[in-house]
Amino acid sequence: MDEPRRESLEDSASRRMRLNAGEPAAYGSIVAAADPESPPRGDVEAAPLLSPAPRAVLRPLSKEELEEAAGGPRWTRIRSRLVLLFWLTWLAMLGTAIFIVVKSPRPVAPPLRWWQKSLFYRLQPALFMDSQPGSLRGIEAVCAQLAYIRSLGVGAVVLEGLFLTGASPDGPVLNDSLVTGPQVDHLLKESSKAGLRVVLDLCELNFTASTEVSEVNDTSVSLERLSTVQHALKSWLEKGVAGFAICDTDPAYSERTLTEWRRVIRELNETCADRIVLVRQTGEELNSTRSFNGSLVEVVMRSILPPTHHILSAQEVAESMEACLREGAGAVWPSWTMGGRTSSEFQKLLLVLMMTLPGSPALQPGDELSSTRNVTLPEDQDVPSSNTDRERRLALALYTSLSLSKAREEALVSGSFTMLSFNSSSSTLAPPILGFLRSWGCVQILVVLNVGPDPQSLDPHWAGGLPSAGVFMVGTGLDRMGSVALSALSLRPQEAVVIKLIEARSFSK
Repeated sequence: MDEPRRESLEDSASRRMRLNAGEPAAYGSIVAAADPESPPRGDVEAAPLLSPAPRAVLRPLSKEELEEAAGGPRWTRIRSRLVLLFWLTWLAMLGTAIFIVVKSPRPVAPPLRWWQKSLFYRLQPALFMDSQPGSLRGIEAVCAQLAYIRSLGVGAVVLEGLFLTGASPDGPVLNDSLVTGPQVDHLLKESSKAGLRVVLDLCELNFTASTEVSEVNDTSVSLERLSTVQHALKSWLEKGVAGFAICDTDPAYSERTLTEWRRVIRELNETCADRIVLVRQTGEELNSTRSFNGSLVEVVMRSILPPTHHILSAQEVAESMEACLREGAGAVWPSWTMGGRTSSEFQKLLLVLMMTLPGSPALQPGDELSSTRNVTLPEDQDVPSSNTDRERRLALALYTSLSLSKAREEALVSGSFTMLSFNSSSSTLAPPILGFLRSWGCVQILVVLNVGPDPQSLDPHWAGGLPSAGVFMVGTGLDRMGSVALSALSLRPQEAVVIKLIEARSFSK
């Protein structure tokens, strides 16, 4: 019984050994199934012990799967944090920008008084006494001109020559042959209606005659006359006069006189606010022999050209203009007048210079028309009326453009002043090209003047550090418009241009 069973087990083991011989076996005694990717039977030893796992096939999520995944709590938290981060970053950038704008230095226009914003107009009623028969004369002619003067943008009128010159120990006395008290009162009322202030010119009056202690031992008489002068000035202020003018060469020009005038104005400060003391500078420099405190004077009126009895040449005009630029504005607010005698070719240059320098321009009749008010033409030289009318219209258009530019551009009122040195490509013997820069914040206005009789081009390297391009604002020829490259700027004879400089990249846009 046991013998047959043992033989049967041996036969089974022998068969299994024969079946597994030469074939790759799987784990245990189970025969491995045939794999189509397995190596041939002869490469049994090269076959891997483990079969590779099947590769996952990537495919995009379906709409349903995407909505299911996006609605999960993990993505909800991520989205909410990203939105919060975005708004925090935006608020931080906004706060930084506001902080920079608030804390960064920026130009703040200083408060300007009326004499710093106004144009002065110098009038001499005596010039209107030679009018044709039947026309208005003197003060009446001046009253008739107030509307026209106001249309020029003028804010104050300086009346000259109303008083008798010479010794005036009792105060200013009106010239009865020229004007009367009621006429002046009427002029003051009409000026107030027209929006014009009136400054009385007291030049060439000597209020200190026979009142100095060295000449008069009776101090009480000196004080009495001083009180009389103060009373006269006070009465004019009460009538509406905006201030008084005095020349630096007058005998009365002294610190004592200015102090007394200032005291009179201060006493009426509540009713006579913003009244000024104006000093007319007659020489190249303010008379230094009689020093005074600068706080006693609001305005110093200066001439660009020196007073002469002959017509200044181009070289003399250029030298005077250059000296004026080098001297600068000074400590006291300046007011510029043309002065001197020159030909009509330079009137427009002087007008441009006067309207663009720091300070308040002071016009005289004819300056706005660039007329030769200081030149007497020969009797045999006739100017065609048509050309004269056309030139006057062009000159008035030039003045209007300059006046509007000065009123509109803060750089021409409160901007800093920098004189520029130019190298012309022409002969150095010719009158130089003059120029200066008015800057206010990021705004820069360039003023260039060619005083010579020949065209002149500028050295391409003259404008280092300045923007390379600009836009014409005003030109004496009234034919300059649009953009200009400073390196290619060329000036015609006796031409002046005003250019607003801009960055090249912003201009290209």
